[in-house]
Amino acid sequence: MNPMISLYKRGADGLDAVSSALLPMAARLVFGAVLLFYFWASAATKLGPGLAGFLMPSDGAYIQIFPKTTESFGYDFSQFGVLHWLVVTLGTWAEFTLPLLIIIGLFTRLAALGMIGFVMVQSIVDVYGHGVAGDTLGAVFDRASDALIWDQRVLWVFVLLVLVLKGGGALSMDRALTRAWQR
Repeated sequence: MNPMISLYKRGADGLDAVSSALLPMAARLVFGAVLLFYFWASAATKLGPGLAGFLMPSDGAYIQIFPKTTESFGYDFSQFGVLHWLVVTLGTWAEFTLPLLIIIGLFTRLAALGMIGFVMVQSIVDVYGHGVAGDTLGAVFDRASDALIWDQRVLWVFVLLVLVLKGGGALSMDRALTRAWQR
């Protein structure tokens, strides 16, 4: 039995040695494969027309982010103020910028923390603004694993939490900047 335990320990020690470098890279890869284009497609729906579209959000952006307010204004978008514009515009920029920063591994911890906040706000808007409930909302520790809010977003946040705790990993701009800074 002792040789089996010894073999297991050597294998575990080897995994421990490489996990600090590989785990963050794997988390960035999974984030990119699963969520990068999801967030970019969502952000693209919020852009207004033309070259200045990144400064002039579409009407759909206000509907997505402020659904109940939009309804209470009778879909009269001229009633939205500067604060609404700021929230929608910065949220749209964040939806483009934060995933890109995660993918290239630049300011990874801050970008991942920002994405966790973004996912939390997104979830709150979905539940309270758009009225998501029932099976779509789901619950933790139930036998179903396909709810769009609890099940999926808990996994998203877990991947992002790995990046907050571990950084961007070996192949990241963060690592390159750290090396350049140390020289």
